[in-house]
Amino acid sequence: MNITRNSPVWLFDLDNTLHNASHAIFPTIMANMNVYIANVLGDGVTPAGEDAVNAARTMYWRRYGATMLGLVKHHGVRAEHFLHETHAIAGLTAMIRAERGLRQLLRRLPGRKILLTNAPHRYSTQVLRHLGLQREFSHHISVEAMTVHRQMRPKPSKLLLRKLMRRHGLAPGRCILVEDTLANLRSAHELGMRTAWVTQYLEVGDAIGLAHPQKRLNRPAYVDVKVKSVRNLPARLHYLRHLH
Repeated sequence: MNITRNSPVWLFDLDNTLHNASHAIFPTIMANMNVYIANVLGDGVTPAGEDAVNAARTMYWRRYGATMLGLVKHHGVRAEHFLHETHAIAGLTAMIRAERGLRQLLRRLPGRKILLTNAPHRYSTQVLRHLGLQREFSHHISVEAMTVHRQMRPKPSKLLLRKLMRRHGLAPGRCILVEDTLANLRSAHELGMRTAWVTQYLEVGDAIGLAHPQKRLNRPAYVDVKVKSVRNLPARLHYLRHLH
């Protein structure tokens, strides 16, 4: 594909954007996370109870944008250990549900594609390989690489997005963030990026989905295009490219 200086640069989320993580993967990660947090909050012998676990997970998500950051900051947890334990999923590939034709779809979209996921690298690589998409992205940025001044800054961090644009020499008006999570889209929009909200895999009250507690899927002002599926992006490309 011919890529010019004016070609868009697509920043694609992974979970619940390119595949249905709510079907089986998120519930499994949530169960692993609850066990992990219970052990961290426990007394070394008895794990903490369900109420304490739920309260901590919710509080840290709301305060830091990721439960893991709260555990690292307040409980001395190593991020690498947390990510490994919570995303160690036996039979992962059998849980993956995705639409057909994603590779062809990505190739129809002009410009570079960068994977930008708050998931760990080992897990996201497994999912990409199963979907046959690992060669469609010029860069694969997972949560371990989302550091600014040696501090982990996952989405929706504006510091992260600014660093990404600097490193890759990108003007925000060229970037299109494709996401299921509204908080991430809001940050991108505020920096001048274009935003596409993918909604088909969202479930109200989703486990990891404290990120998007909306009860109805109205399009917020900071979302330029709302689509059910990434398959709808080519039809909206003209609109996305002429927003700025």
